[in-house]
Amino acid sequence: MKKGGWPAGLASLCALALASHAGLVAGARAEEQSAARAASAVIEPELPPDAGGPPAIAGSSDAAPRPALRQGGESADEPASAQAAAPPQSAAQPEDATKTDPEAVFAGETIIEGARPRDIAAALAALPVAEGKKSPVAGLPNWAAARDALERFYLARGDMPIFTDARGFSAAGRAAIGRIRRADEDGLDLSSFAIPDAHAAIDNPADLAAAEIGLAEAIIAYSFQASGGRINPTRISPLITARPAIADPEAALEIVAAAEDKDAALAAFNPPQKGYRELRERLAALRAAYPAAAANLYRRAPKPEGNGRGAALIRPNFEIGGRQAKAERRDRGAQIAAADAPQPDALADDRLDPTMAQAIARRGPRAIEAAILANMEMWRWEPREMGEERIEINVPDFRLRLVKGDETLHSARVIVGKPETQTPIFSNVVRYIQINPAWSVPPSIIRKEMLPKLADDPDYLARMGYEVTKHGDTIRVTQPPGEKNALGRIAFMFPNEHSVYLHDTPARSLFGASRRAFSHGCVRVEQPIKLAELVMGGAWSEQRFRALIGGAERTVFLPHPLPIHIEYFTAFVGEDGDLQLREDLYGHTRRVESALGLDS
Repeated sequence: MKKGGWPAGLASLCALALASHAGLVAGARAEEQSAARAASAVIEPELPPDAGGPPAIAGSSDAAPRPALRQGGESADEPASAQAAAPPQSAAQPEDATKTDPEAVFAGETIIEGARPRDIAAALAALPVAEGKKSPVAGLPNWAAARDALERFYLARGDMPIFTDARGFSAAGRAAIGRIRRADEDGLDLSSFAIPDAHAAIDNPADLAAAEIGLAEAIIAYSFQASGGRINPTRISPLITARPAIADPEAALEIVAAAEDKDAALAAFNPPQKGYRELRERLAALRAAYPAAAANLYRRAPKPEGNGRGAALIRPNFEIGGRQAKAERRDRGAQIAAADAPQPDALADDRLDPTMAQAIARRGPRAIEAAILANMEMWRWEPREMGEERIEINVPDFRLRLVKGDETLHSARVIVGKPETQTPIFSNVVRYIQINPAWSVPPSIIRKEMLPKLADDPDYLARMGYEVTKHGDTIRVTQPPGEKNALGRIAFMFPNEHSVYLHDTPARSLFGASRRAFSHGCVRVEQPIKLAELVMGGAWSEQRFRALIGGAERTVFLPHPLPIHIEYFTAFVGEDGDLQLREDLYGHTRRVESALGLDS
């Protein structure tokens, strides 16, 4: 309240009461006019302690708060307290007797407070300090960092709410909750999280603050799962050195808070690639065809891993709406229990492609859904930006594709590592091509294969054409260029920690096999000279490459380094639009299913 507001109002009343007397002097008239001007001025209402502005109005939008409307159609700019201070046709009362409760009702609206800065600060202080089960993100591998991120995020905003208003969740909060409730559409598991009712009425500032912070925690947890934080790929196999770009918790909050569309901002933490989107569509089709499995397959908490990333990361935190959420989970559990039997609805044939329908008939909907979910998870390990033009090699499919955007420019059969000498899964960049390459035999092959043969035949290496040089106590074995060279006539080089490459082979007859797992880990490609012409972007012709074959070793650098991604997908959508399933050659898919809690 502005200083002097009340005396001005009382003076106005006195002036109105004396106006009917004939003996009013000129000085009284001047006082009346001055008082009337003072009464018509906008008077700001008193603010509660710690409030940064006028109290919020129930039913208002997310825009700045406005004063309550007065009864009888009077000015909306005059505060309700001024009405109570000067009731018509009555004597003025003492100031402290005329003030009203800030939640007094006028014209069907109630002035109530939203979560105040001190309430937000208290809710943040109540978060567990150490890792535990009391918070949706307290099970994250680095809970301390997530907790610090929450505190920094709100501190930068003066501890003001982002997702709640005076009555409950704001439009922004409701949009975020909507996406979190549909997390299972992307294969995420928030089943142990008591997701609140987005439209629940919450009129207590402390409860509003708890709901605000709880939703912020859920946003961190969603972004963590969606960006690939649930599974450390090296726990599946040390030869999977793909590095998922796990969302930073503070950055995730910043992105969602700043986005006009909170739902879309959360969804964008999932992989953007076409291969992922196609699997997501097949997952929806399967669940539509088999309604009993329409929730997700998760039957138990994932198996914990040494670094905590395989543990159940989402835990109940919201009290508001918790009972309803728990009841929904019980109903969903009953649905999942009935999902084993293949009982599609009448429209199943229209929703499932023929290959997918046949696979379900053989293995059941549970097994197919688990495979799709595991492969969706493995997409989270791929770089978000894979390169407009790139090479993708899918190990279980024994195939290479040269891709531009979403279009396949070239496809070729490949030979990959045997189960005992697996091809590693990672991303890199092809930088140059070697023509007539020499092969430096990896130490593992020397130790495991060549030394035992040398023990029986000291002339073995010389007889096979290898060159041997000694370096202290170790030996280096090199196979010179030639027709029998293990790398063939051409190799695509992308220096990496695994010492594997993409190359030609003298054993070309092996490309005729359907299960092409014969190598020591490198990838052998069919039609390598055709691929070389394509990756050079027209700078070199196939004839120019062939003219150099048989001569000295030559190195040709690519005009632009080309991303290469060695992948492992046992479920994917083929060029014909049908779901394709492949043998789990190295057992990676099975281990991912187990880590996600999808195995029986």
